[in-house]
Amino acid sequence: SMAYYVINYSKLRIWEFVEYSKMIYLDGDIQVFDNIDHLFDMDNGHLYAVMDCFCEKTWAHTPQYKIGYCQQNPDKVRWPGSLGPKPPRYFNAGMFVFEPSLPTYHDLLRTLKVTPPTSFAEQDFLNMFFKDVYRPIPNNYNLILAMLWRHPENVDLKEVKVVHYCAAGSKPWRFTGEEENMDRED
Repeated sequence: SMAYYVINYSKLRIWEFVEYSKMIYLDGDIQVFDNIDHLFDMDNGHLYAVMDCFCEKTWAHTPQYKIGYCQQNPDKVRWPGSLGPKPPRYFNAGMFVFEPSLPTYHDLLRTLKVTPPTSFAEQDFLNMFFKDVYRPIPNNYNLILAMLWRHPENVDLKEVKVVHYCAAGSKPWRFTGEEENMDRED
């Protein structure tokens, strides 16, 4: 896996916060612009998150990127049967709604011990672990700027509640004037 993602496995400890019945995890490079408390009212028994975008160069090692397939716009490029079954839905683990649980935490650790490392470390792991209980939520709860750049037709800026500055060159606190896309008005 990419070495700088390894520290992100520490986020598994949030499942230990059993004094709370439901929580919203937010990465440190996220800004919340509107109240999202209503996410706590979503049905129990699921992990809720926004589907990721496969159009950034960080995905260049994947078949999705190589053929131009993105779950944010699945009709643009259809998944060819020659590549096998279509990949399962995949969420960005920078923001998600979950239910803390010690049994889940211990299952996460047990599973992690026998899971080989992957490119996106804990994000790949969480997608694999929660694949059966994952439910997508709208992009406005975790607007990754790459989605705005690559799929503007899917974004209503007036509805955006959470912005995630995870795309390369999207962190405003690191602005140098050289970043691609940072001079855009959107």
